[in-house]
Amino acid sequence: MQTQTSKLLRSHGATQSGWRVAPTNKLLAQDESEGGGPSRRHALWALLCGPWLPAAALADQAATAAQVQLAMVWPQAWSPQGFLVSEKFDGVRAVWDGQVLRFRSGRVIAAPAWFLSALPRVALDGELWIGRGTFDRLSGVVRQTEPDDMAWREVKYLVFDAPGHTAPFAERVRFVATTLAQANQPWLLPVAQREVQDVRSLQILLRSTVRQGGEGLMLHRADALWRPGRSDALYKLKPEPDEEGLVVGHQPGKGRLVGVTGALLLQMPSGQRFALGSGLSDALRRNPPPVGAWVTYRYRDRTPSGLPRFASFLRVREAE
Repeated sequence: MQTQTSKLLRSHGATQSGWRVAPTNKLLAQDESEGGGPSRRHALWALLCGPWLPAAALADQAATAAQVQLAMVWPQAWSPQGFLVSEKFDGVRAVWDGQVLRFRSGRVIAAPAWFLSALPRVALDGELWIGRGTFDRLSGVVRQTEPDDMAWREVKYLVFDAPGHTAPFAERVRFVATTLAQANQPWLLPVAQREVQDVRSLQILLRSTVRQGGEGLMLHRADALWRPGRSDALYKLKPEPDEEGLVVGHQPGKGRLVGVTGALLLQMPSGQRFALGSGLSDALRRNPPPVGAWVTYRYRDRTPSGLPRFASFLRVREAE
């Protein structure tokens, strides 16, 4: 798999800060130049006519939050061999089913007509993104019910997968690169993938990415088939892991915090509950996220029972 994956990475057409990959046209040239390899015509035919799940099934999946692929936290001691690694972009997840662009929750994204009409008529999964450190501005643009045409001109769609394509991830990366190259839109880009050989190299890459303003890394098993939900196919690696919790109550403050919220009572996906007070601004303490809202928090480690250690509030997850 190592040799096959290396060829794949050299064919990838993305160009982003800190990630260097060769132009997509080298993919087809390489296919023709290697003895016994497929021709240009055969390569394109295999990519564009490969096995797919029914379009109607994909549309139904995109409409349900449980039907997107989600990442687990990367175990620090694991070797990254056999995985493809990319930057984790702090954007807004967007799933395109070939006809409709949706948030992770399944709610339709009100994007301009020119944006939607330029997307390929195949299913894609990725992040709407403006740049590092611009999440709040991006969120304000893409969550409007009436799209602001000029504001959307800043938005890029960074695509990392083709949901429902039955090939392994390494081949889906190749398909995405070829498909987006044909679309030929400057704002429609494949997410660059690379191989990393060992734990030390992975940590060096993580530190370099974060130093440049990135959020972290994503690791996807190169041989993994696409499937929704959390599995061993996809992981995220950040300096401090984060997670989302459901607000189920508010604890009153004490001392200098009398009269405002002291902590949010959160429920984890596991059903466990804990109080989150660190990281809350004075404004949030006066007007806390309501019961039923989802918030994101960072933490350093877990207790033996699974609760987060040194948890700190990060942001409220916008309603989708």
